[in-house]
Amino acid sequence: MEALMAFGAFFMIFMALVAVFMVVTVWIMFEKAGQPGWAILIPIYNVLILLKVAGKEWWWVFGILLGIIPFVGWILGIVWHVLVAHGISKNFGKEAGFTVGMVLLPFVFYPILAFGDAKYETVEAAPAPAAAPTPTPEVSAPEVPAE
Repeated sequence: MEALMAFGAFFMIFMALVAVFMVVTVWIMFEKAGQPGWAILIPIYNVLILLKVAGKEWWWVFGILLGIIPFVGWILGIVWHVLVAHGISKNFGKEAGFTVGMVLLPFVFYPILAFGDAKYETVEAAPAPAAAPTPTPEVSAPEVPAE
């Protein structure tokens, strides 16, 4: 019984250290993106800043409520999380594979963004291709007979 209590105490301390490490990591990532780092400490506001870093609109914050929908809520929540993580990775110049890492191993990939040499640059949506100019029929001047 004592061994189980010791393991529980160790596990709680370990998880507290991981939580503090992740707070510091996201703080630094926010600052790299030009946002206030302390925002990670304020509930809901930190999600708004995270969405801003991901390049999403403010109303995406309602995505955190998807979990209350029975049966499909957790699937929609995972999709929301993947889309936000992909927005963050794109804005830091990373590819889709990095997004997978951010979703599956956030305690490894978020620190790569925060402590690595990744630069934050907002990726604008690709502009719509311009319509091809319509060809105009060539009209030649009438020939004037030589005198």
